[in-house]
Formats: sequence, structure tokens, C-alpha cells
Amino acid sequence: MKILVIGSGGREHALTWKLRESQLMEEIYCAPGNPGIAQEAECHPVDVADPKAILALAQELKADLTVMGPEAPLVAGAVDELEQAGLWAVGPTRAAAQLEGSKIFSKQFMQRHSIPTARFEVAENFESAIKALANFKIPVVVKADGLAAGKGVVVARRREEAEQALDEFMRRKTLREAGGRVVIEECLTGEELSFIIFSDGKNLLPLVPTQDHKAVFDNDEGPNTGGMGAYSDDAILDNGLKADILQRIALPTLAGMAAEGNPFRGFLYIGVMMTPSGPSVLEYNVRLGDPEAQPILMRLRSDLVEIFKGARDGELEAIEARWSPNPAVCVVLASKGYPGKPEVGKVITGYDAAESQGGVKVFHAGTAFHDGQLLTAGGRVLGVTATGADLKSALDRAYAAVGKIRFEGMHFRRDIGAKGLKRMAKNSARKGMAPQSASGAPKP
Repeated sequence: MKILVIGSGGREHALTWKLRESQLMEEIYCAPGNPGIAQEAECHPVDVADPKAILALAQELKADLTVMGPEAPLVAGAVDELEQAGLWAVGPTRAAAQLEGSKIFSKQFMQRHSIPTARFEVAENFESAIKALANFKIPVVVKADGLAAGKGVVVARRREEAEQALDEFMRRKTLREAGGRVVIEECLTGEELSFIIFSDGKNLLPLVPTQDHKAVFDNDEGPNTGGMGAYSDDAILDNGLKADILQRIALPTLAGMAAEGNPFRGFLYIGVMMTPSGPSVLEYNVRLGDPEAQPILMRLRSDLVEIFKGARDGELEAIEARWSPNPAVCVVLASKGYPGKPEVGKVITGYDAAESQGGVKVFHAGTAFHDGQLLTAGGRVLGVTATGADLKSALDRAYAAVGKIRFEGMHFRRDIGAKGLKRMAKNSARKGMAPQSASGAPKP
């Protein structure tokens, strides 16, 4: 089977790496890819936001399967284009992708189908947004309606911050059309987790639970990013909470999309806040999370193509994915300036030494190869991912590998998985065991 992966980030590197392991894989391609992906697959240039260009490439390569990585091709309708040409693609249609493509659509969809989410108001212009803001207590959340690469959400701790976000989105057009309309919503409190499923439009396969770290700095401080790291550990979610999320959120979401004539097929990421009154939806993403994909796919033991095939053939209900019981961790290394304008073109060293350690895989994101050197080429540069017998072991491995990598302006969070370590310590105390100490991240 010839497989084509669309995208160029850490998620796509992880997907390509995992798909390459499939017994059904004969040839694997990625477009446009990156230097890390080029070690796993043959890379080709393509505009990921151009469905016709993606179709032309899939036809040229005679791809039997095309897997969409990022949201841009999905929202643009790449799956529709491929399916209309009789080709097999993994991902939702353009209509179904509006769950991520429009925050307004997703909030109103949840309202229509009684799916728990924060109270909200929609504003079509700056003046109405300022009026709506008066109806919410501080802190308050301001969300741009369209795609913004993880930078369209502001949690405002002061009213002036919310007004500034509205000014930037709606008057200064810092996000272009994406910020022309906004959602203003109450700020929920609790513990956040990423609940990701794979669906054939009717049935679903839950993936292992993960927690993302969106803020750029330790202790969840600073502006939001696309994600500074994530970890996957079964202890994040017990069976009772998992059943609650499935019954109150995941299944009603699939049923609602089907009832509206847009059955959802592909990966669906549900950002969940565990509030005192139960799980509530923060956001939908219509693809694997990035960096959540990296630890999730490190733990997957099943053949990913077999899972895709089961969904295509209407047999997803019979598939039970196999997972490693060991936790996995991804620490993102970012360029100076990120999540603003990143400094690029900096030489990266030590990545081979980092990956030579057992249980470690370095996934590339914003990298480029020039004159025999690996260079930074984006905000999020590398995702150092590791597994371990327990969460602390995985963290120790990941941060030890991080300590071997260098590039000018490199920054990363040193508290990835801290909530999980606290959970471990609490569980150990209940069982009368000595608590684990926090993992030591390398000094800057």
C-alpha cells in the first residue's frame, strides 16, 4: 500500500513514523514534510491549504491512502476533493471540519445538542464585543472564530486584557479574517485533559488520555501556544470519568453531527475541563493534537493502517487497539520569540545524541536542512519524546535527552507532567509508599 501523509510538523513526523511500521505499507510519502520526516519517507512539496494540489499529488504518486495531519487541508475541503475522485482519505469532510474551523459553529452546535460547555456570547464586531464583555466576570475567555494556529484564545485575568485581545483580533486584524468574529465565554476552572477519539462516523475508538501544556512558560504562565509539551498516562483518567466523557460528550457529538447530515470521520480531539459539576468541552479539534500525537503514537502497539482500514470497511466497532502500559512524554523545544515571531536559521546540535538514548524519539517540526546543517525554521522546533516504566522515568529520559540538544534562543517548559507527578505522589501516599520526587529538567 502506498501512503501519503499531508503536513510538516511534529504530529506528521509521528504519524509517518508510526505508519511506516505497518505491515501493509509498501511506500510512504509526506508532503511537504521536514528534514526529520525525510528520514522516514519520500517528501514532496505541496500547499497544504490547496485541496486540488493535494489531489494532484495523490494521483501522481498513486497513493492508496492519504492521511491528513493538520487542520488547514481539512477545513479547506481536501478530503471532499479526494473522495470525489474516488481516493481513500482519512479525515473529516469540510462541513464536519467546521467543528474546529469555526468556534462559533462549534459552540452553537454544542448548545443545540445539550453538550456541556461554558456559557458564551457571539460578537460580530468590536462594539458588540465590548458590550458582551460586560456580561462576564473576570477572568474571561476571548476566542477568535477562525483558525489561528493555537494563538486565537486569550484567557484574560483583567478586563483590560480582554479589551486588548478584542482590539487586536477585531480592529487591528492581527489574525486577519480569523479574528473578525469572536466568542466570549466564561472561564472554567478545574483540570484540563485531551480526550481524543477515532471515528467512522458512527462508532468510535478512544485513544489513550493525554494532558497538553498550552501556556508558553512554566506554571501555565504567559500566552497560549500550539502546545509546549504533553504526556500520556492511564492515570490521567479513571474508568468512571472516561465513561462520563463518552456518554455526555463524545457520543452526543457524533450523534449530533450525523443528525445534521455531516457524520464525523477521522480523529476528533476534545479539549475537556473537569469542572466541579463534571466534564465540559473547551474546544474541538478535527485532527490529532500536536504535541499529543507524539506520546500517543509512541504508546500505540496496533497497526495504525489496520485501524484506518477497519473504519473504512465499517468494522471499527470490532477493533480493540493495543497500547503500551508505559507512560510517554513529549517536551517541545521552541525558538526565541515563540509564540510571537520566532528567530529562525539557528544551528541545531545534539539531536543525534539525544535520540541515541533508549526509549527516546526526537520528532521534527520547525526544522530545515541547509549546507549540511540542521537549522531552526519555525516556532516549535523539535518534540523530544520518551517512554518509561512510570511517568517519572519517562520524564527523566525526556529531559536528559533535551539536555543534549542546543540551538541559540532555545526555550522549553521544565514542568511538563508536573500534575501527573503530583497525582502519583498522592496515590503513593494513599498506598503508604514513598512519593516520587519531581523530575529534574536541565538548567537553561
